[in-house]
Amino acid sequence: MMEVKKVTVLGAGLMGHGIAQVSAQVGKYEVNLRDIKQEFIDSGMGMIKGSLQKFVSKGTISEKDMNETLGRIHSMIDLKKAVADADLVIEAVPENLELKKSVWSEVDKYAKETAVFASNTSSISITEMASATRRPEKFCGMHFFNPPQLMNLVEIVRGAKTSDETVKTVAEAAKKMGKETVICKKDAPGFIVNRVLIPALNEAIYLVHEGIADPEDIDKAIKLGLNWPMGPITLLDYLGLDTTLSITEVLQREFGDKYRACPLLRQMVRAGLLGRKTRKGFYDWEKK
Repeated sequence: MMEVKKVTVLGAGLMGHGIAQVSAQVGKYEVNLRDIKQEFIDSGMGMIKGSLQKFVSKGTISEKDMNETLGRIHSMIDLKKAVADADLVIEAVPENLELKKSVWSEVDKYAKETAVFASNTSSISITEMASATRRPEKFCGMHFFNPPQLMNLVEIVRGAKTSDETVKTVAEAAKKMGKETVICKKDAPGFIVNRVLIPALNEAIYLVHEGIADPEDIDKAIKLGLNWPMGPITLLDYLGLDTTLSITEVLQREFGDKYRACPLLRQMVRAGLLGRKTRKGFYDWEKK
């Protein structure tokens, strides 16, 4: 099993910035955080600083810990520079198969031969992404949950050719980041959590769509009735309705119409009402 000393995170957005923070803060890894535009990097670094400042204000970490964490994160646009010396490359770009394959094909050219690749995808085939590289045995899924700074689970997903050594390497890295891991033994759409969660979230949207209950009452019912820490409608706004739709469409293609997205979900995505990241989804996050 290879020891990971340096991590590269591709994508500074909703998930990428959190993965970079956890890697540097808890894992104590040197981290390269790469995105395609400086504005995306600046936004991601701003979110990391904001998150760390919240930990400081709560007394979870010290000001020194915050500064040391920020010192371990190196932001950049140059892909070759970002991956050249990485032991573990974690991809967190948007949920689009062709985009991800394009990114991995480029990464494969520049990364050292011993580097392990991991995608933070929540639904896309690990085997198909791995086929864009010359090292499918060193490729697996490493699915963090939102927000990575607070959620303890990482799903590790085997592709058709993923080696045992790769699974062990990634599991050990996740453990060093303070995460609990589960192994998805087959490359099945939705893996474990989303295979169960997405139909439940889609059904919650149908409750709104059919006028059966208001979002607030749906959230209250599920929190108190099923002991969820967060209601499904709030969770949808946190996940992003576009991301939820993407996962739903993957599940429908693979498993049939029982996973068909609610028409209201499609309508909201077309309208750009994506949740917290656009400040409006089922809830108005400007007011919240």
